Order: sequence, then structure tokens, then C-alpha cells
Amino acid sequence: MNEFVKPTLEYGHLWPLILVFGVACLGVLVEAFAPRPPRYLIQTVLAVSGLVAALVGTIVVGTDLETLKDGDTVVARGIVGSMGTIAIDGPTVYLWGLTLVFAILGVLLFAERRLEGGVTAFAGQAAALPGTEAERQASTRGWEHTEVYPLMLFAVGGMMLFPAANDLLTMFVALEVLSLPLYLLCGLARRRRLLSQEAALKYFLLGAFSSGFFLYGVALVYGFAGSMDFAAINEAVRNDVGNQALLLTGMGLLAVGLLFKVGAAPFQAWTPDVYQGAPTPVTAFMAAGTKVAAFGALLRLFYVAFGSDRWTWQPMLWVIAILTMVVGAVLALTQTDVKRLLAYSSVAHTGFLLTGVLGLQARGDLAIGQVTSLQAVLFYLATYGFATLGAFAVVTLVRDSGGESTALSRWAGLGKESPMVAGVFAFFLLAMAGIPLTSGFVGKWAVFAVALSAGAWPVVIVAILSSIVAAFFYVRVILLMYFAEPDGPAPSVTTPSVLTATTVALCTAATLVLGVLPGPLLDLAAHAGEFIR
Repeated sequence: MNEFVKPTLEYGHLWPLILVFGVACLGVLVEAFAPRPPRYLIQTVLAVSGLVAALVGTIVVGTDLETLKDGDTVVARGIVGSMGTIAIDGPTVYLWGLTLVFAILGVLLFAERRLEGGVTAFAGQAAALPGTEAERQASTRGWEHTEVYPLMLFAVGGMMLFPAANDLLTMFVALEVLSLPLYLLCGLARRRRLLSQEAALKYFLLGAFSSGFFLYGVALVYGFAGSMDFAAINEAVRNDVGNQALLLTGMGLLAVGLLFKVGAAPFQAWTPDVYQGAPTPVTAFMAAGTKVAAFGALLRLFYVAFGSDRWTWQPMLWVIAILTMVVGAVLALTQTDVKRLLAYSSVAHTGFLLTGVLGLQARGDLAIGQVTSLQAVLFYLATYGFATLGAFAVVTLVRDSGGESTALSRWAGLGKESPMVAGVFAFFLLAMAGIPLTSGFVGKWAVFAVALSAGAWPVVIVAILSSIVAAFFYVRVILLMYFAEPDGPAPSVTTPSVLTATTVALCTAATLVLGVLPGPLLDLAAHAGEFIR
């Protein structure tokens, strides 16, 4: 008869994660019991305070990680806690910090009210059908969905748990916890309600399919290894036990679930529709945060669980990376909507990040030159996140009588109408293109260098060609803003409150500083070390 083992939790290491979930639950209680008028202020302060406290806690946890050595060689920093289900190591803490920074900036965008005339960008009553009297009354009375703050915090909690998961079941739970709130948030736009609801439905249906693939992959890998623990799976792979067909099929199905979340081709179809239809603050937060969490989970799965079989999965990632970069760069050329253009840009950047993942080697030969594969990907995630979040924040400022004006034709002449807004947006586009003195240049150099040193030169050649194509459509938008004349009325730029202005300013500063002085963040990514195996 098996004895019951009392579960233990390492609260000293897990408390930033627990705090985020706790504040999310507190936000639900605020929605249930607080009167409507003060909810906006209460929820905003609560969300920002909780995320800042969690960020401080993450820094404290990061400075107190245990060093693991193999003889005199430091192999990793951190612990495996929660009965082996969660790994709190250097990369986990780095990704937690990055996610929380993006979440804080996202809350500032969520709380913006000046752009919509005293209300937020979220629907007053989500249950009201578009165009009905109920929707008009909700808009007239100035109602707004303050439930978005606890929903966002639950998503942030899932994003933190996702890269920390140390077994397949915990990873699946984290995947659902981060996804379900985002499905709801995507359908809550105040304007263009039908487009927003369509985006949410597409995201939900395709996300449910991808989760099904992931769960089926979990079952097959469990059938191969007899365990869901990553270390046990790696040991089974190393010893070549069981049915290899189960392993390969399960590995492929798991990859489908994760590649869907990062927006890699051929699983990218949801990206432009969801990015366009979702409220732009949600798009900004989702584009930055989800990419960080999903790539963290993908790296942990393929390095820790399947690291011994990298010669099997690396060719698959070669094909996926090449296809993703080509699809993202080529389809972006045909876009006439700025949010869809940024969506396909996000797809292309996913391919660049996968190029960095291809540099992943076995423990002991991870160092390639001066930058490791993991270090390059972690740095690129930061550069991409700040540039993308800042770009979407700028998109919220260009408006007409119908709300945000996202048609590219309406951005013609923006450089004359508002030189500062056009200049900041152009700077973010140049960073995404990888122009020197921006963070994007250093990020691309890092991921291309590690892939080239690992022998993936065909992928690097495609990445360089895709970067050239991408630079064309980025520069095309800049030329449109500064040298094209508008066909109709000049574009209108609304002055934001300090919330959006702070977000744009911080993202601009981060993009510039990481391009001029990338050393500190690269050192921080290097100090994070490797995943615990």
C-alpha cells in the first residue's frame, strides 16, 4: 500500500507567481463586491501594485538562487520545487521579470481613458449584441469592463508558470491558464465589436485545436517514457527505451501546440485576424507576453526533455524557421492595415527566434563564441517585446471619428501632422528591421551568429534575405508617413494621458539603450545560466 506523501511548496521561490494569482483572485472579489464607479481606480492600482511587487520579488528570488555544480563547473542556478513540477532557475527568473515588465506596461495601456473620451478601449457590456439598444445604453452611461484587469493577471500568472513547468501536465495547465483569459480579452473591444468577437472566436477555436494536439502529444510521450517529468523523459530518450514511433509522434504533436502559441508557420493563420480584431492594448500585451512565455516553454521542453534527441527535432525546426520567416516577410508586403502588418512582422520575428533556437547544443558545448543560443534568444525576446509593445501603443494614438485608424492609407502625411508620433513609430519599425544602433540589430546579430556557428547556415541565409524583404515594407511605411500626401483629411493624432505616454517613452528608451549598450542585458541573460536538467 502506497503511503501518502505530504506535498511541499518552496514558497520562498514561488511567491512572485503565487502573488500574481492571489491579486487576480482579489480582483475578482473587487468585481463582485465593490460598487461600479470606483472599480476602475481600485483595479488599476491593485493590478499595478501586484505586478510591481511580483517584479521586486522576482529580482529578490533571482539574487538568491542556489548554484548547482558538477565538480568545479557551474551547470545551473536554481531549484526544482513543488514536488518536481516547477523549475525555478536562472532562465525562469529572467522570463518572469521580462513578462512582468511587459505586463506593467500593458496595464498602463489597459487603463488609458483619454483616447476614448473618458472610457477605456473595452466594451461597456460584453453580453450586449453589437448595434443593439443595450450596447448603446452601456456606451452612453460610460460603462467599462474592469474585469479585464483580473483576466489579464490570470493570463500573466499562466505566462509565468508556462516556462517554469518541469513536467508535461503542469505545462498543459499553464498553457490553458494563459490562453483562456486572452480568448475573452480579444472579444471585448469597445469599437468594431463584430470584428473583435470574430477574432476571439477564431482564437478560441484554433487554440482549442492546438491544445488538443498538445494533450495528445502528452499522452504519447507518457506512453513512451512512462513519466511526464522532463528529466525522466530525457533519461528515457537517452537510453532509447520504448517505441520510437510514440516518441516522434508525441514530440511532433507537442511542437504543434507550442508553435501555435508563438505564431510559427504553418500555424500562424490566427495571428493577423486576432491582432487586428482584438483591442489594441490587448494586442500589445499579448504580442509581447505570449511570445516570451511560449518560447520559454519551447526552450525548456526541447532542451530539458528532448535535449538528448536534438538531431531528430532540429531538422524539423530548420523547416519551420525557414517557412515562418518567408511567410511572415512575404505576406506582410501585401497588407493594407497597420495592425495586420505588425502581425505578419511578428510571424517573421518568430522565425528569427527559431533561428536562434537552432544553435542549441548539448550541455558542455553550449558556448558558441561569446554568446550562447539561450542567451541570444533571451536577449531577442526583450528587444522584440519592447519594440512591438511600443509600436502598438503608438497605433492607439492615430484615430478618426470611428476610433483607431489602422488603414495604412490613413497614415499618409502623419510625419507633417505629428512629427513626434511618426518619428517614434519609425524608430520602432527600424528596430524591427534590425538597423544598427537599435536593439533589433544586436538581437538579430546574436541569433544569426549562434545558428551559423551551429552549422545552420542555410537558415541564416534565408533569415538575412527575409530581413531584407522585411526592411522593404518597414521603410515603405516610413516613406508613406513622411513623403506621401493623404487622399482625404489629414490623419488625426489624439494626445494620450501619462499612462500611454509613459509606455511609449519606456519602450523607446529600452529600444535605444539595448541597441547602444546591449552588454548589461546580454550579461544578465548569460548570468541566468542554463535550464536545470
